[in-house]
Amino acid sequence: MKKLSDEVRQALLAAAREPQTVGDLRQLGLHNHDVQRLIRNRSLQRFHHRYISGSLDEQTARAGCAQAAHPRSVISHRTAAVLRDLRVWTDNHRLLTNPVWLTCEPGKQRRNQKRDDVVLRRADLTSPELQRHRGLLLTSDSRTVVDLARELPFAEAVVTADHALALSVSRAELDDAVRRQSGWPGIQRARSAVAFADPRAESALESMARVVFADAGLPAPVLQAQFWDGHTWMLERVDFWWPDGRTVGEADGLAKFEAATPAERRRLLRRNYERDQRLADRDLELIHFGLEDLFQRPGELVNRLYAAFTRGRRRTGADPIWRTTDPHDPHCWPLPPAANTSF
Repeated sequence: MKKLSDEVRQALLAAAREPQTVGDLRQLGLHNHDVQRLIRNRSLQRFHHRYISGSLDEQTARAGCAQAAHPRSVISHRTAAVLRDLRVWTDNHRLLTNPVWLTCEPGKQRRNQKRDDVVLRRADLTSPELQRHRGLLLTSDSRTVVDLARELPFAEAVVTADHALALSVSRAELDDAVRRQSGWPGIQRARSAVAFADPRAESALESMARVVFADAGLPAPVLQAQFWDGHTWMLERVDFWWPDGRTVGEADGLAKFEAATPAERRRLLRRNYERDQRLADRDLELIHFGLEDLFQRPGELVNRLYAAFTRGRRRTGADPIWRTTDPHDPHCWPLPPAANTSF
């Protein structure tokens, strides 16, 4: 930037907030060698034959440049979900590229495209289905969830739908989005994913586990149950609870015991051990599982759970008192009738 005149530098700073073409930059007074130098020192980024400020994060910059290269398009599907910090999950073997997803109104000059850098879908768009985010035009969160659910396998769609319900949309908004897309390709799969979604799933692993359990014919677990210890509600909330089988399931993600130092890792392990002991004192079965169990050995995991149900039903102690959140209002904690008498 030092070699540019003050006038050109100020014009560039103002213009580079939006994607610029080579012609745009030349009109500002830049030459090819100026552009290359600005890219090398990361003052500019280049995507889709457009140039944009290097101060933007790469995902936003790529999306903005792709949208500029396809006028009258809206950022949608996976790209919109990522920009909005909605949880997405995709098999690594299918995520070989990371294209920008766009949607545009149908027209004679428009056609669906699927390339390594851009996926363009033609579909009707209405004003309520649009939003502004970081200066970009995106599909609304509810529209994004349903668009993804029409494209993705069921389990992956549930991951995003669960998180969206917890973060930014209501079930009524998702149902409305499904109704607006009635008859569109994949809508039946999307309708099933929305109906199955639950905002209490706190990770992609928990969302995927719910699908594996349902596919295996297991009873639907209660999510985020909390137990009464005889004096107060325990701080711990468990991932999955099967009251009839008196069994708790805990999904242990890869980051659960990550720590900056060995001492901190030992503290995490000790804290987890103490937590398990408090749960065991409630006279229930406790099953831990991780990514490998869920994706590489799902049959073994299901068998472990059925065995735990059998052991749990043989227990003769009093049933534990528990409560959970309302799936339609994660901030509401209803008390079971038995608990009301314990205060």
